Amino acid sequence: MPHHLNRPTKICKVCGLSFQWRKKWEHVWENVLYCSEKCRRNRNQIKQTSP
Repeated sequence: MPHHLNRPTKICKVCGLSFQWRKKWEHVWENVLYCSEKCRRNRNQIKQTSP
């Protein structure tokens, strides 16, 4: 069974897509909000979700 199936996931605050834990985020996973550098740069353009 592939080991990547058990990785935690989060939803990106900008694009709304889910992303998985990465080794480089090991010590800061609690603080990771964005799936990519592009989304981090565009954080002021957060998608508006309709109710």
